[in-house]
Amino acid sequence: MAVRDALLVLLSMGPAYGFALHGGLTERTGGRRSVNVGQTYATLDRLTKQGLVEPDGTTDDGLPLHRLTPAGRAASSAWLHGADASGADPWDETVDRVLIAASLPGFDAASVIDAELARWRERRGDAAHRAEPDGRAAREVDGDVGSGHPLVALAAAAEAARASAAVDWLESARERTIGSARDGRPALAFAPRAERPRRGRRPGPASSGAAPGEPALQGATAP
Repeated sequence: MAVRDALLVLLSMGPAYGFALHGGLTERTGGRRSVNVGQTYATLDRLTKQGLVEPDGTTDDGLPLHRLTPAGRAASSAWLHGADASGADPWDETVDRVLIAASLPGFDAASVIDAELARWRERRGDAAHRAEPDGRAAREVDGDVGSGHPLVALAAAAEAARASAAVDWLESARERTIGSARDGRPALAFAPRAERPRRGRRPGPASSGAAPGEPALQGATAP
């Protein structure tokens, strides 16, 4: 999951300031994801330059608020509905997408899980087919291991096993998501935290990106 995707989805709940978004990313992935606070701010700056996020005034105590533009809202929806980040591992994308979707109040997380289930069942079927022994002799194509080599089948079997595990987890996640209210279990979704952070970035010198009295954030890079 790219940090940009997570921040866009978090902003779909309404305007927020940088440090709240930073904490929300960790909370809404169940503690699975945590990034440097400087990366959060650097990514917000980049999203603003890309026209996906825009300023929305400040809080009462001067923290800059950010909100989605229409293009940002479209990008947020695209990621939630299956547009994986470039170069990302499909399993990591699935887990992060499901966790974040399940945490959003009023959002139909089951539809996200159903779409992920369809994708992983298709991957499982494709990998299982490639893993089947077909009786062909091992061969090489241009010096590379060809499709008939037993290593290719073994690699495909690993893909099929991972896809099967993904399907099992997604089915469990779907039951957990739709069964919380029915079974009286704690809800997965929660509203943005109302508590104020102990720190946050206020408008400051462009060279440091830090509020007066805060240390400058060094070495922050956007994803």
